[in-house]
Amino acid sequence: MFEKIALVGIGLIGSSLARVIHREGLARHVAISTRSETTLARAKELGLGSSYAMDAKEAVRDADLVIVSVPVGSSGEVAEQIAPALKQGAILTDVGSTKASVIAQMQPHVPAGVHFIPGHPLAGTEKSGPDAGFAELFENRWCIFTPLPGTDPEALERLSEFWRRCGSNIDTMDPQHHDMTLAIVSHLPHIIAYNIVGTADDLESVTKSEVIKYSASGFRDFTRLAASDPTMWRDVCLHNKDAILEMLARFSEDLASLQRAIRWGDGEKLFDLFTRTRAVRRSIIEAGQDIDVPDFGRQAVEHPSKG
Repeated sequence: MFEKIALVGIGLIGSSLARVIHREGLARHVAISTRSETTLARAKELGLGSSYAMDAKEAVRDADLVIVSVPVGSSGEVAEQIAPALKQGAILTDVGSTKASVIAQMQPHVPAGVHFIPGHPLAGTEKSGPDAGFAELFENRWCIFTPLPGTDPEALERLSEFWRRCGSNIDTMDPQHHDMTLAIVSHLPHIIAYNIVGTADDLESVTKSEVIKYSASGFRDFTRLAASDPTMWRDVCLHNKDAILEMLARFSEDLASLQRAIRWGDGEKLFDLFTRTRAVRRSIIEAGQDIDVPDFGRQAVEHPSKG
């Protein structure tokens, strides 16, 4: 699809893209750039690209597609750095979990004649770094674009087709709507997980209990979310602050209502809530966004003969 693709950032998303680009033959040349010498050397050992550079300007030179895959707080800095080297007609996109902030940071630096199309693949794991990526990461996952007014339709379609070939479904949203939606489906669950695991760790220290040792599967699932990259999630909280605070307020109100139901023994209200939320889980499975396997498929992974 492209003569040259430049990947600025080679963590989970960037390294997964490198692998699927190679598998599907989506570019003749893949240029990789990252600020860490160690990470860049590891990407080279893994054979993820055609060329490697610490200087992002060198990586993006003559690239037809540039994908910025860095923590959202660094988006503006990266855009400013690479702007002089972007060629006319190139497509510039990102993979950040917040969109209004990324647009505000990057757009002022985008040269005329470069197609800036903000994007967000809704795919990931709690792991990070070039070793964490895998080509199947994006299969049957959504990639959301928040195109700016005046976006060239041919460039948008070309980028959409790229992500389709990576396995993704495509949707478009207004940036503010995206940020509000992601605040509830992604950002808030991670924040809650970080908080619960932090509380458990405090209890372990203060009460000398065995919270960690005897963790049930529910707590174990929270620890998976809470193991996600700290830099990435710090930036998400700082750069989607308004939407996250609004969702936290709504969550706090619902939590207070749940607290009252437990205090007053309102079994009917508890049963209704648990029934409604169980249906949400079934809807996610029906939409193909998870699998209906006991224990989230852990037995099949840990004991393949039982899969």
